[in-house]
Amino acid sequence: MFRSLKKMLKSNYLFTLGVVICLAWILAAVLAPLLAPYDPVVQDLTMRLKAPSAEHLFGTDNFGRDIFSRVIYGGRYSLLAGCLTVVIAGVIGTFYGAIAGYVGGWTDNVMMRISEMILSFPSLILAMIINAVMGSNLFNTMFALVIVAWPTYARLMRSVVLSVKENEYVTASEALGASKMRILLKEIIPNSISSVLIMATTDIGNQILMFSTLSFLGLGSAPPTPEWGMMVSDGVDYFNKFWVAGFPGLAIFTMAVGANFIGDGLRDLLDPKLRKEF
Repeated sequence: MFRSLKKMLKSNYLFTLGVVICLAWILAAVLAPLLAPYDPVVQDLTMRLKAPSAEHLFGTDNFGRDIFSRVIYGGRYSLLAGCLTVVIAGVIGTFYGAIAGYVGGWTDNVMMRISEMILSFPSLILAMIINAVMGSNLFNTMFALVIVAWPTYARLMRSVVLSVKENEYVTASEALGASKMRILLKEIIPNSISSVLIMATTDIGNQILMFSTLSFLGLGSAPPTPEWGMMVSDGVDYFNKFWVAGFPGLAIFTMAVGANFIGDGLRDLLDPKLRKEF
């Protein structure tokens, strides 16, 4: 596995680029106090809407705050929201879908109807409604995103489990008297998880976009929190000052693209049909 990953890093340039982009943003978020030249929330109205310069690399916003510092600190909120949403939704959806697919029968029907009920709503609209009802803050926004995201993982996991549970090693475990819980945890989920991992990696970028969209609409973190979507929203009234919305928008774009590159690479690595060269 590690040998294949190392080989892919050398041969798949898009995967390597995705890893570099995502690691760069993660390191920038972790080391934000060391990298940011200014406090991201301190205002200086005498420096408002200054163009990028040596003093302010990304310029300043309408309150005179350094955009470079805010973009770096903003990665902490956007990356945290995107990654935690995917992890929580992925875990819930994985176990939910695995139980539904393995047990089958009326249990499967009821569980899938519940997930389909959530999927029947447009994801952004449903997230906006949940967030508006609960209130706008980081926790509530992440909760809304998890509610919207987990059914997709559940349906994917169920479809894989329906195929995996017909394999001989599952039948052998059942013949040996293994409990359903043991078969589910030891046989079914480990042999079905690769598809979920691929989807989760790609979905990180999507969830960052969703979180930024909610923040853009005023349903994310509260001001003056340096969050990418909110920073883009702040720049809507200053189209002639491209740096106000441009640099946080570029941060969202690069992180989403990087995560998608990694997801595509993992698909090539973990899918036996696409792994010939690795």
